[in-house]
Amino acid sequence: MATAAVPTYRLGVDVGGTFTDLLLIDESTGETYSAKVPSTPKDSSIGVLNGIARICEQNKIDPQRITHVMHGTTVATNTVLEGKGASVGLVTTVGYRQVLQIARSYVPGGLGGWVIYNKRPLLAPLEHTIEADERMDARGNVIAPLDEAALRKSLAALRNKGIEALTVSLLNAYANGAHERRVREIAEEVLPGMPVSISSEVMPEMYEYERTETTVVNSYVRPIVSRYIKNLGSELERKLGAVKLHVLRSDGGLTSSEAASHSPVNMLMSGPAGGVAGALWIAQQSGFKNLLTFDMGGTSTDVALIQDGLAQTRRETRVADVTVRAPSIDVRTVGAGGGSIAYVPELTKALRVGPQSAGADPGPAAYCKGGDKPTVTDANVVLGYLPVSSRLGGDMKIDRALAQKAVQSIADALGKTGHEAAEGVINIVNENMFGALRLVSIEQGYDPRDFALVAFGGAGPLHANALGKLLGSWPVIIPPAPGVLCAYGDATTRLRDEASRTFIRRLAQTSDAEVLAQLVELAATARQSLSNEGVPTSAQSVAYQIDLRYRGQGLRLTIDVAPEQFAQTGLQGVAKRFDDLHTQLYTFAIEAEHELVNLRAVVQGPQTTVRAEQLPQGAADASHAVVEKTKLFVDGAERSAPIYDRARLKAGNRIAGPAIVAQMDTTTLILPGHTGEVDKVGNILIRPNP
Repeated sequence: MATAAVPTYRLGVDVGGTFTDLLLIDESTGETYSAKVPSTPKDSSIGVLNGIARICEQNKIDPQRITHVMHGTTVATNTVLEGKGASVGLVTTVGYRQVLQIARSYVPGGLGGWVIYNKRPLLAPLEHTIEADERMDARGNVIAPLDEAALRKSLAALRNKGIEALTVSLLNAYANGAHERRVREIAEEVLPGMPVSISSEVMPEMYEYERTETTVVNSYVRPIVSRYIKNLGSELERKLGAVKLHVLRSDGGLTSSEAASHSPVNMLMSGPAGGVAGALWIAQQSGFKNLLTFDMGGTSTDVALIQDGLAQTRRETRVADVTVRAPSIDVRTVGAGGGSIAYVPELTKALRVGPQSAGADPGPAAYCKGGDKPTVTDANVVLGYLPVSSRLGGDMKIDRALAQKAVQSIADALGKTGHEAAEGVINIVNENMFGALRLVSIEQGYDPRDFALVAFGGAGPLHANALGKLLGSWPVIIPPAPGVLCAYGDATTRLRDEASRTFIRRLAQTSDAEVLAQLVELAATARQSLSNEGVPTSAQSVAYQIDLRYRGQGLRLTIDVAPEQFAQTGLQGVAKRFDDLHTQLYTFAIEAEHELVNLRAVVQGPQTTVRAEQLPQGAADASHAVVEKTKLFVDGAERSAPIYDRARLKAGNRIAGPAIVAQMDTTTLILPGHTGEVDKVGNILIRPNP
């Protein structure tokens, strides 16, 4: 008699500012298990290990059966935001020592932003910058050889300044990285043990300032990220045995822990990317491909746009006032979350919400962890939207009296009742999030009414219905496990890598065959990292990206093109799509010659098999799932509303607002005049009543 195979599992872990979310997938059946634990900001790995212990204990699963851990992390982002990275040294070509100081003439803020703009200290200060006597031309030909003797002296002087990481960014190194590689070899002799990042490997594309800034940021976060990944990997091996750790990239793909340690600049938007991937997967199960994603956590809200099943991406990632040239999903973030603090400035007496957050420690007042400042979560508790019977993460108690006391402090300052002040907090935070959603839709030439709104994160479903009203985006989709959807995305994301190079040619100066040969070569380079992870070539998929501009123009746009599409329409087809995109974004296209700027090949591994939950069919009546009655304060009046247990809902059930739907990881609010319908895979689809 054959012995049944012992199941193995794949784990997705997303570390947020307030909670750490986990999703475990049975690799043979696709069955999933979820858990949510408080984050541990001082050491994120502690929260990860706590979550693994809980999810395995709750479901009686042997941790040794976990074979892969896919991890979305904000370690790189927080390092930049908090200014706690390494002391970085920089090597430039002689004459270009001030490349970071010169930068670009951009000042954030409005027209008068320059009046109050205080530029943050550079990540690689001038006193830590040395020059290498060398020169390449734009075609990669050596004009002046590298003066190695002088370089050794300069590096030795730099050694005494206490630098912890070194960046090498030489002029035109994108065309030929030979001198950079030699500088690295010499630096490893003079500065043994020093992590060295070279621009021709981190970002082999033109524009010396962007290339230098990107490589400097890579060096700045590299020691901290490497240490975190190494420690987490060691702890995982100690507790789980032979497990593979993969880290989520900003562009929504997975990379190995080794690659993440070497190029952490690609992880700056790692956390938000997981949510977009998870939202796309769950919405596709219900037949929706055009989506606005709305991820509201305890600290911030992330939004993105998905069209025809593909998330919009960008080639630049901005964190604080640092901009790096690294691929990322086009996620916009605002400091509006459940923990955002509401306050009334003494000068204006006008209610403000965020971006300051109570975070995970001490958290909102209602969490009974010592917080006493009024937050968005406290306002939701006061209004009845977050019932005291809710158990966040399965065991976190909510205290209504503490929330009321905190909110009353701003109510007194405004001369309002507690309910009126709380409703004002919710209205303001909703408008803040509406502004972020406009950035990825209306301001990019998309009509939000053509998109469904997918809401997730611990606080997203509480605000989703209101955001749907502001945007006109229907239906509002509440996934089955919205509080852990980022972990869902981490667990279902594919391995990914890319290779690029600058290739400046007018279309008349090149041919389809020449460009295709370049793209095929880049694809072979990108394939190698996936092959090293054991992904066979037959299971890898390839896509091309081409950066174009009008000749004489500085702006360039990225055009995605499949290999078969390029074979059919060639460069003329790419140029036509460039004109269409330019018209969408800027309302016009011009009669000018097109020019190629960069070529890129993106390679992905196979998708993870996950079984979508199929709910049993039920009738429209959902009264069997009502567990209690409550009072809500909505639109200036108190109303009676039922609370539904989501675990009892069946496909076809309809929930008329006002109503609350409670579950372990979040709470959903359905407003008056709206109805939520449960579909076959467990999504709640909220639409306005006819």
